[in-house]
Amino acid sequence: MVREPNTLPLLERLTNHSERLRPSELKVARAVLADPAAAVRVNMAALAASAGVSEPTVMRFCNGLGFDGFQSFRFALAEALAIGIPVTHSAISVDDSVAEMATKIFDHTLSSLDRARRGLDTTAVTTAVDVLLEASRVVLVGLGASGIIAQDALQQAVLLGVPCAAPIDLHQQFMAASMMEPGSVLVAISNTGRSRSILEITVEAKRNGATIIGVVGGPSPLLDLADVGIVLRTFEDTNTYTPTVSRLAGLVLVDVLATAVAVRRGPGHLERLREMKAALSEFRGSFEPGSPDGDPHPSAGPGVG
Repeated sequence: MVREPNTLPLLERLTNHSERLRPSELKVARAVLADPAAAVRVNMAALAASAGVSEPTVMRFCNGLGFDGFQSFRFALAEALAIGIPVTHSAISVDDSVAEMATKIFDHTLSSLDRARRGLDTTAVTTAVDVLLEASRVVLVGLGASGIIAQDALQQAVLLGVPCAAPIDLHQQFMAASMMEPGSVLVAISNTGRSRSILEITVEAKRNGATIIGVVGGPSPLLDLADVGIVLRTFEDTNTYTPTVSRLAGLVLVDVLATAVAVRRGPGHLERLREMKAALSEFRGSFEPGSPDGDPHPSAGPGVG
């Protein structure tokens, strides 16, 4: 019988919560993450040998995860592998070759994006699209990697069809929030959902009547503040690696929101976007290296921007 009160996926628990394990149990977790498929096939003695620990340590490891024995753990691990790509990013070793690291990082990224996709609340996304369609103005805020998502969203602002801003400076973000009013929308992005500055900016925008769309990695104060909360669950190892995967998931979400809003705005908006992209394509090709005055945009005649 499996005693598993923790409802998080097994591989995620091993990846994200390994710091809670004893040093000897951590060796078992690393051995499992290094080759989950092999851990399913071997017996307890073989797993203990590969981890360099005793069999009782493996049993304590299993019990600590909520299982009543090694067999229950192994069955759960097999089920986790059947659901998706193994999470191997945290198993990177200093002895790995570049090729091995590339494989592990790609596998980790694919599994994380797949997890974000499967866990995405499309009802919340639909509500966010409805809010953006009614917005008079959109302000996007975030720090660090989340700030990069906000800047990417600004590149997509033309799809939204309303004035958008994504101030980089914290003071500018707060000033923008202070000037918001009913009908405007603040998109607050924070993987932890606990960044003090972003929370204060969100509170200020909400006080001024703005609708809040919060993009977070899980339950958090920002999610509680948001009128519409979108959770992007990924496999992170921020103690060692930069949170690249959460950033990638956020960039994909921006594409989803911007595309959905553009389509919902109707044929007229889509036609203007097509015209803009055609003009942009011509503009990009307008540079003539041989121009005598060095003007990157010479007005030389038809077909030249």
